Amino acid sequence: MRLLTHLRHVDLAVPDYDRQLDFYAGVWGLTKVAEDSGISFLAAEGSPEQYVVRLRKADEKRLDLVSYGAASAADVDTLAEQLLAGGVQLISRPGKVETPGGGYGFRFFDVDGRTVEVSADVEVRQHRRIEEKEAIPVKLSHVVLNSPDLNRTREWYERHLGFRLSDTLSSPHMGEVMHFMRISNQHHSMAIAQGPHTALHHVSFEMRGLDEYMRGSGRVIRAGHRKVWGPGRHMAGDNTFTYFLDPHGNTVEYTTELEVLDEDTWHPHVYDFSQPEVTDQWGTANPMNELVAKESFNDVDRGVFVAPPV
Repeated sequence: MRLLTHLRHVDLAVPDYDRQLDFYAGVWGLTKVAEDSGISFLAAEGSPEQYVVRLRKADEKRLDLVSYGAASAADVDTLAEQLLAGGVQLISRPGKVETPGGGYGFRFFDVDGRTVEVSADVEVRQHRRIEEKEAIPVKLSHVVLNSPDLNRTREWYERHLGFRLSDTLSSPHMGEVMHFMRISNQHHSMAIAQGPHTALHHVSFEMRGLDEYMRGSGRVIRAGHRKVWGPGRHMAGDNTFTYFLDPHGNTVEYTTELEVLDEDTWHPHVYDFSQPEVTDQWGTANPMNELVAKESFNDVDRGVFVAPPV
């Protein structure tokens, strides 16, 4: 039984807080909806979520947490009971959520020591339809996580949180390098990348359409932020991509047209990412090479709790 419904928000700790806030609330196109001392909450104008990114001022950059939604408080309780029975370490028991929009939820560690939150009954934010040529994020699309043990992490998310495998990237030289995982008919709300250490790989934001995706990509390029890879169109997920580095070296992506699956008939593919058309069907992006790949390994996330094997 699948108890998660969707991805809510990704929370980042950042050393140069003001610069990061200027980037996300400025050129990237999110809206600051709340701020406390050293913490800000940023919403996407087209999303009912209270916020899609939280920034926290800290001495060292890290991924604070990844938050998912559940359909009801009863589902939150059921999931907490299942995780406890499965030996997963809870950080908090289900209860009142104190962040904007409130709700009912709890936090726990995944197999790599990341903090994950699941919540229900969060107040819906007043949002709006993004207009034609308005090149700002509609919503949070997906998050990709680096793991030193790709398949252990995949199996943990399948067993404990009900994720299902959509597709895999592999190559003759490196073996499996990425698993695309879903909790709905959206091709992926999370992917797990093989990396040298536990860290954030990238956070992806969905644009209204192709024109808005290109306009947004151009705006970020013109503002002088480093483009890592793109624009192009992936094979797995069939979505467009342009990847940039935020001011602290986290990779962020503009995307659109992510594939919607018929889950009853879908069978996962294994794509050979050494084939150029797999990484970019259009052939418009700069070639994927080791230097491009290493940008998204990110720094070692020292904030990660070292969880016991599960």
